Amino acid sequence: MAKVKTTFFCQNCGAQSPKWLGKCPACGEWNTYVEEILQKEETGKGSWKPQGSGLKKSNTPKKIDEVNYEEQPRWVTSDPELDRVLGGGIVAGSLVLIGGEPGIGKSTLMLQIALTLKGKKVLYVSGEESEAQIKMRADRMSAKNPDCYVLSETNTQQIFQQIEILKPDFLVIDSIQTLSSQYVESAAGSVSQVRECTAELMKFAKETGTPVFLIGHITKDGSIAGPKVLEHMVDTVLQFEGDRHLTYRILRTSKNRFGSTHELGIYEMRAEGLRSVANPSEILLTQREEVLNGVAIGAMMEGNRPLLIEIQSLVSPATYGTPQRSSTGHDAKRLNMLLAVLEKRGGMRLGQQDVFLNVAGGLRVDDPGLDLAVCASLISSYEDTPVSEQICFAGEVGLGGEIRAVSRIENRIAEAEKLGFKKIVVSKYAVKGLDLNKFKIQILQVSKLEEMYQLIF
Repeated sequence: MAKVKTTFFCQNCGAQSPKWLGKCPACGEWNTYVEEILQKEETGKGSWKPQGSGLKKSNTPKKIDEVNYEEQPRWVTSDPELDRVLGGGIVAGSLVLIGGEPGIGKSTLMLQIALTLKGKKVLYVSGEESEAQIKMRADRMSAKNPDCYVLSETNTQQIFQQIEILKPDFLVIDSIQTLSSQYVESAAGSVSQVRECTAELMKFAKETGTPVFLIGHITKDGSIAGPKVLEHMVDTVLQFEGDRHLTYRILRTSKNRFGSTHELGIYEMRAEGLRSVANPSEILLTQREEVLNGVAIGAMMEGNRPLLIEIQSLVSPATYGTPQRSSTGHDAKRLNMLLAVLEKRGGMRLGQQDVFLNVAGGLRVDDPGLDLAVCASLISSYEDTPVSEQICFAGEVGLGGEIRAVSRIENRIAEAEKLGFKKIVVSKYAVKGLDLNKFKIQILQVSKLEEMYQLIF
């Protein structure tokens, strides 16, 4: 009987060590090394075996000019938000990982995609739910796909046996942490199992050209659970975000080998499933019956999509000795910088004021083009003077109080005009070479915070 060989893996980054270590030398985390049993058979002897005899031509070096390149074919789905985030559609043979908090709607999104791929044979594999539970969720959705098959299984060898029989065009795994391979003796969800199962699925996707979507769990800090090697192995990493107690969900991409990583998709959770939001600016702007102070509208860019969002702030005298600085959806360090600029360059006494900043709609933003809107919101709350509902802002604020140009200003202006705004405040350096006559909206050009203050307040 062969001796069982074990080794230690870091559960955070996947680093390997022959003995237990208190601190991982690769990622610096403490107490993350766990002993696991290695594979019982030779490395590379996976469970997916392609059809055919298999005489494979050996690879030889080629000049880069001699390499034949063909554009990756894409499947355009009925979900425009998913297509945008993926870079134009689903690429054949791609391996996509989607993560999110429990109950956010990952399984609902994937099942909805599976039911809307008409003319494609889809296999939905679930290791967490039974076929009856999946059927109950599918009945609530309006979409129906007679070629959608469901399988409740966690063993990869059993899954690949069914794949060879069914030969699906599209595969969904819910979730990767529940799968286990017979070639690894550690528990499901461990570093060894996650890495082995993902490697088998990646080999299947690349050799057959079948798109594979993996659903993954996340940790307390919001990162995808399991070793970082999991994110390196897949082609695309998607993050499904939002408060599960609210109706809107946000789909972002943090890695994409076939497109941009700056795109954003917005969904509305309903009883019958997720609905794509075609114009997110309309849902991000609050409809109010009266004009309130501390509210300003900023024009931002998420990838190639312009968005108008509402910035809310509250500035009030500090009750306790140390003033509070709190921001939701906005970088706290950048807020402190803007407060210092307003105090130094604008003469506002904010040192003894509590400051609370909120980005409406549950978005997390990092576009510096929102600086001007944040400053206008803070000034409005501090002066107790509301900003007109017909004005929006797009500009970056420098440490000298100057208003700097931002990218894609033409797209921001066009979005503000489409939503019915009468005026937009931008940097005068941003409109150089721009034909302003084609816009009906009034473009207010400023170069310093003092000019913006005189125009608005």
